[in-house]
Parts: sequence; C-alpha cells; structure tokens
Amino acid sequence: MKTKYYSRRQFTFQLLGGAITLGLSPALFAQKPLILEDEIDWYDVKEIGVEGKGWSNTQRYFDRFPSKAEGMVRDAVWDLSRHSAGMCLRFLSDSPNIYIRYNLFLERLAMPHMPATGVSGMDLYANNHAGMDRWVSVVRPNNQEIETAIAKGLSPGSRRYTLYLPLFNGVNSLEVGVPKGESFKALAPRKEKPILFYGTSIMHGACASRPGMAFPAILGRRLRRPTINLGFSGNGRMEIEIAALLAEQDPCVYVIDCLPNMNEMSITDRTVPFVKKLRETHEKTPILLVEDRSFTNTSFFPNRKYRHQKSRAALKKSYIELIDAGLGNLYYMDGDHLLGHDGEAATDGSHPSDLGMLRYADAYEPVLRSILKQF
Repeated sequence: MKTKYYSRRQFTFQLLGGAITLGLSPALFAQKPLILEDEIDWYDVKEIGVEGKGWSNTQRYFDRFPSKAEGMVRDAVWDLSRHSAGMCLRFLSDSPNIYIRYNLFLERLAMPHMPATGVSGMDLYANNHAGMDRWVSVVRPNNQEIETAIAKGLSPGSRRYTLYLPLFNGVNSLEVGVPKGESFKALAPRKEKPILFYGTSIMHGACASRPGMAFPAILGRRLRRPTINLGFSGNGRMEIEIAALLAEQDPCVYVIDCLPNMNEMSITDRTVPFVKKLRETHEKTPILLVEDRSFTNTSFFPNRKYRHQKSRAALKKSYIELIDAGLGNLYYMDGDHLLGHDGEAATDGSHPSDLGMLRYADAYEPVLRSILKQF
C-alpha cells in the first residue's frame, strides 16, 4: 500500500467531510483521490518502455541524453536533458477509467509564461473511430507527487491511447492504472526511424499549454511517425559535442532549428562543422536547416528585424557552402512565416502559444512530407 501525504488543507478537508463543507470546489482535491490499491492494476512505465527516448543508457530512465553526456556537454544542456520532453507511452485499453501516478524531478511545476499543465502535466490522447488521435484529458499538477484519475467515464470501446510526458520537468517514476478486470495492453515503441528535432526552447515546447501541443508532438501525430525532441531551452547552439551525440542516432530526418539561440557569428562558425559531423556517419540521412521565426512584434523593434536578417543570411551562406562542398540531401526552410503575420501566435513575442505551435506544425508538415516521400 502506498503511503499517502496530505497538506493541511487536504487534512482539514478529510476531517470536515468534504469540499462542500469548506465552501471549496471538489476539483481542488482531484489531485489526490482516495484510490484503493486493491481495486486498480498498476503498470510501471519503466518496464513497458517509452517512445521518443533516444538512448537507453541514461542515469534516470526518463532522461533524454545518455549518462556519458554529463561532463561532455555544458552543464545547462545536461540539466535540461533531464526533462522528459517528447517522450510518450502508447497503450490499448477498453477501461472506462484511466488512472495515473507519477513523481516529478523538479519542485518547480510552472513558469511565468507557461502553465503547470505544459511544464509538468501528463497529456492523454486517443484514436477516434476514424483512426485520428484526439485529445482526451490532461493532468493539472499541484505537487511533485501526483496520483489521480486522468480520465473517468469514458465511452465504451477499446482505443489506442498516447500519453505525453512533461515538457519542462523530469519524471522519476510513472505508472498507469485501470480498474481490475479492465484490459490494458502496452504498445512497444515503434520501430520506424524517428524524426529527430534539435533546437531551442521553442522545440523544447515553450509555451504549449499541454505536452501534446508542442509542435514536434503535433507533427508526430500528423505524420504518424515517432519523434525525438532534443530542444534545449536557451541552449540550442549547434555545439559540436551535441552533433557527436546526435550522430549516434539513426533518424529518418535531422531537423536543426537553432537560430533563436544564436547570432550571426556563431551561426557562421558552427553550422558547417555541425552538419559535417553528422555526415561523417550519416551520408544520406536528410538534414533540414530551419531559419528563426520572426518575433511577432518585429515591426515595432528595428533591432529584431536586423537580427533576423543577419542570422538568416549567415545560415543561408553556410547552407550554400555545404552544397558547394558536395554534401547532398540538405534542405532549407524559411522562418519568417512560422508564427504567421498577425502578431497573435506567441506568449511573449518569441515563444509560441498553442496557436503558434499549430502554425509551426502547419509550416513544417509539407516540408517534412516532401522529404519523407523521397526516402
């Protein structure tokens, strides 16, 4: 039996007999339901396996980089690699109720510009009658220890579910449960080569309201492909150590989207060596270089427009240099349209809202479809 801990407010709630007595909404207490252990079959996700994890030899199961990366990459990158961004669990069930319990790595559950549902929540999708993945529910975390029903009273029928893990927090442990007697079949991670995304906080998932709304996750659903999310907030800088790690993977496409964290000089210095490092072991794997998005308020700030112009010119020059050097299967994507042109798709001018994430996916999708058709 798992030991349960209650805050003073929850304890008062128990003594007085409920939220109605306290004049509080019962929803405030949904995070810690009294789930009886002998009524639920729990499944340890570590024993099942998650999709979107590139390396198996990690310090913690839900880390994104292998153990050897500590000391190999900068400390900031290593710390961010402890986040579970991009990982997901897939399973089949006909249960009317699905439960979840997990322990978070970081005490920080939310950020000033991003809610706890995106930073630390678990996000559930299911396929509908047409075989399309549609959103079901999200956990709204208010503690590092979470045990709750993520969905109750589901309509009858067996479905394939996808559970997305937190974007800007790590996970120490994770279990999924269904009532005893209900079916649960874990689906092993797909064997198809994944799309590997490397980039900045935007790639990492800022500022999606839910993990499933990060644009790599959206593209994974649309293209029906596994994805690996190696976005590192503020630290997507095309460092050669990162290229060496990425070269250990075998994706169907490398997506390199780092310009928001770089300037003209670093782009000029690092793009060609970075791509050549990947080409040492991946002679034919497509590599897509992506320009930075335009800040949604660029028209009011000339310095931002100037930065975009300089960064893009540097990336385009490096791309042409690589092509002239005979490196094939290189692709280039303009960035000016990534957030649209109405100024409404970012939380702070830079990081996409959910609308911005959809626009990112809309821009990426035809480019990736075209690349994948050729291989």
